[in-house]
Amino acid sequence: MLIAGLILYRLFILSYVRHNDYQRTAISQKDSISNVLTRGSIYFQDLKSNQGDNQSGAYLAATNKKFPLVQVNPAMMTGVNIDKVSTDLASILNGDAEKLKSSLGGGENRYKVIQRRLTNEQVDKIKSLGIKGLSIAYETDRFYPGGILGSDVLGFLGYDKNGRSGQYGIEEYYNEQLFGKSESSTKSDSNSITDIFTRWFSGKSDDSGKIIRRPSDVVLTIDKNIQSYIETVLSDLLKKWDAEKGTIIVEDPITGKILAMADRPTFDPNKYSEAKTSLFLNSATQESFEPGSSFKPITMSSGIDLAKITPDSTFTDTGFVTIGGFTIRNFNQQSFGTVTMSKVLEKSINTGVMYVENLVGDENFLNYVINMGFGQRTDIDMPGELAGDITNLYSGRKINYLTASFGQGIAVTPIQLINAYAAIANGGKLMRPYIVDKVIKEGGEVVTTQSSIVGIPISDKTSTKLKTMLINVVNNGFDKARIKGYDVAGKTGTAQISDGKGGYIENVFIHDFMGFAPGYSPKFVILIKMDKPKGVTYASDSLSPTYREIASFLINYFNIPPTR
Repeated sequence: MLIAGLILYRLFILSYVRHNDYQRTAISQKDSISNVLTRGSIYFQDLKSNQGDNQSGAYLAATNKKFPLVQVNPAMMTGVNIDKVSTDLASILNGDAEKLKSSLGGGENRYKVIQRRLTNEQVDKIKSLGIKGLSIAYETDRFYPGGILGSDVLGFLGYDKNGRSGQYGIEEYYNEQLFGKSESSTKSDSNSITDIFTRWFSGKSDDSGKIIRRPSDVVLTIDKNIQSYIETVLSDLLKKWDAEKGTIIVEDPITGKILAMADRPTFDPNKYSEAKTSLFLNSATQESFEPGSSFKPITMSSGIDLAKITPDSTFTDTGFVTIGGFTIRNFNQQSFGTVTMSKVLEKSINTGVMYVENLVGDENFLNYVINMGFGQRTDIDMPGELAGDITNLYSGRKINYLTASFGQGIAVTPIQLINAYAAIANGGKLMRPYIVDKVIKEGGEVVTTQSSIVGIPISDKTSTKLKTMLINVVNNGFDKARIKGYDVAGKTGTAQISDGKGGYIENVFIHDFMGFAPGYSPKFVILIKMDKPKGVTYASDSLSPTYREIASFLINYFNIPPTR
């Protein structure tokens, strides 16, 4: 019974614990694969249908795939008409016959790869040539089934000084989990009965001295359907306004989950070597900009939270403020007279938020900016995140505080800005944004990312008042953003672009639109950013229809009932 028990235990080790290792080896031997890529897969989610392949409600975003290649052993090409084979092969591979001729000849007794990632048609044609020294082999490599879908989030599998390595995006940030942590078993030269029995019993007898990897799968918070939709919308938007580039983010304000994140222009991770390296950067986390008027609700939040103002507080606008020899005016060079704080946001009055900043005080204003997450990384699980730039607020110059109150002279990242609006939407709770929902280890253990509160920069009462003000901004200012039957909150920003010399480029702008819905119980927050659009001056004109389009899609997607 003891011997039978040991044998059964050994079978368990081989068939279950070591199953994946042996399976990979078997596949390699069966298909003549020259390398077996042991790297976990990455999945998008499908939050609506909760159905998919391999993982519940998940769709493959990155996986390993067997690719055919053609190779030649020149030593075996004796007696073959090299000229004819080169011409035939060039026709099949769409290559250069002369270059192929040099590869086929030479008489070296080793295999050389001629071309990788062949089509099935090319494989069949090469096999039909019947050339002894010419053969088809296979290798595994990274494959992205969606092509460009989510590429700025995913990154790609490239190379570093140590060999294959994830580059940019999730492939880089979770490289160790995807490859599996290296485990090197100790090489034992002892042949004592005790040592042999111990290695045999533990199932490690054939691992001595080898590097073992246990790759994990990664499931993203990104919803495949939302991601696909916003990428299409973003491409159409940039085309419409002939803009240089753009970014859209959708976030769940309650948890901090990123439901979609898109950049344009972008690249295909299956062909990353053909793309410009600048396209690999994720603009949502690795690029900062001056937000303009979309920053005004942040200033308002400080005034309301400190009870310096209410939404109905009034002030008289003269159209300009002069300080330190500088005159700062409203965007339209006009004055609005006596207005409430709600009207300040609705009409996007620069002098109004400067008035609030004066009431709050420079030190308090700076504290609220910091507590809202600006000037520091959000700690999203993406590589190379920038911290933005609010160093102007440490200069002590009053004019820097005043211009910052309406979003000029400071730089924020898109992920910082949408996360701050998510805090307004979430009752004042600032969440850590994240993009990986769970890591599934080999063997089935699941490590789920937990939502975490970074801070509570404003009270729930302040949040409710700001929601009402931002709903009124849409109701009374942006008719193109309104959705019948729903309370929709939003604010635009039209920011100038620094010329790097202390001034701004003339007539060139960055447009952004921030908003959430439903207004009082938000299920999503949306950021739309567009750089250098042509033929339009204000974001309210360029982005309002796109915001309504995305918000309407999400309302239908999540089956959100009307709020009016």
